[in-house]
Amino acid sequence: MATIEECRAALEKLSDSMQHAEGDVAAATALDRSVSCRITDLDITFVGRMTGGRIVVRDTVQGAPEEKAQIRLTMKGDDLVALVDGELNFAKAWGSGRVKLEAGLKDLFQLRKLL
Repeated sequence: MATIEECRAALEKLSDSMQHAEGDVAAATALDRSVSCRITDLDITFVGRMTGGRIVVRDTVQGAPEEKAQIRLTMKGDDLVALVDGELNFAKAWGSGRVKLEAGLKDLFQLRKLL
């Protein structure tokens, strides 16, 4: 089971990758939205903002956050690490229910370029 530190490092790695994106992917990273990443097996949520082509984690809260982020991911810690490391395909994980992504329709269309 991935630790909180490993999950935070995975989000940092994802953020670094987003900053170097080009083309359509770069357009998707240009969103300015509140984000949360709930790690179900650790019962924690990373809360932050997607801005300036990066994900900035501002807080880690126990359980679900009080406020609903505009973009919400839910998964196990091992799945987050595997996704970021390229060992797990997002579309397959999402289709099988291992990863849950919630956002407004407009944001989902933008995010599909990223994922």
